[in-house]
Amino acid sequence: MTLLAQATAAGQPSCYSRLTNEWFCTQYLHDYRSEIVDATTQHLGITVAAVLLGVVIAFPLSLLARRLPRLESSILGVSTGIYTIPSLALFPLLVPFTGLTATTVVIGLALYALTVLVRSMLEGLRSVPDDVRESATGLGYGAGRLLFRVELPLALPVIMAGLRVATVSTVALTTVGSLVAYGGLGNLIKDGVTTDFRAELFTASVLCVVLAVVLDALIVVLQWVLTPWTRGAQA
Repeated sequence: MTLLAQATAAGQPSCYSRLTNEWFCTQYLHDYRSEIVDATTQHLGITVAAVLLGVVIAFPLSLLARRLPRLESSILGVSTGIYTIPSLALFPLLVPFTGLTATTVVIGLALYALTVLVRSMLEGLRSVPDDVRESATGLGYGAGRLLFRVELPLALPVIMAGLRVATVSTVALTTVGSLVAYGGLGNLIKDGVTTDFRAELFTASVLCVVLAVVLDALIVVLQWVLTPWTRGAQA
């Protein structure tokens, strides 16, 4: 996308032309609606896929860290260490295996999300009182049934708090995917900075914030639905 010297029907330069180049431009939203929608859709898809993949990886790691305490520091150390790797280095390392595709971005972001997700899941499981576990075991609950019917429901508030942080941070980090041309709104931000296209830069930045707020609100609603027993306590 380039900054156009486009004119309106009245013969005046559009609000996103080189002559005006305004930050807020409704005409830009109208003329480039399809590109904005495509970028937002890609951003949302990559974010959701990365968070879900992060959850799938983090869950068994947290269970392993709880079951084998001697491995806990190693698991937490590796998951935290990955977050310190700059995206400029991590994404190129994945490209030889996944190519210049959205998969590269999804895997990279999922690895970054492990820092928060592994810790929140581990702490959530540890927050379950021992007497609750003992009572469930006394009632005949096996390991699997105890985990999914007792421990996970009670650990959900802590886990969901970590999920919220991981999701919001992933929305921001998805923009870095523009390094491999799969950054969603990050592609528009990169182009806006390169070409000094203010309307494009402002619109994409605002949409990133809106997307983060909406996803965070959805997770809060999901937690409210999944933990009905907490509503009375909060009231």
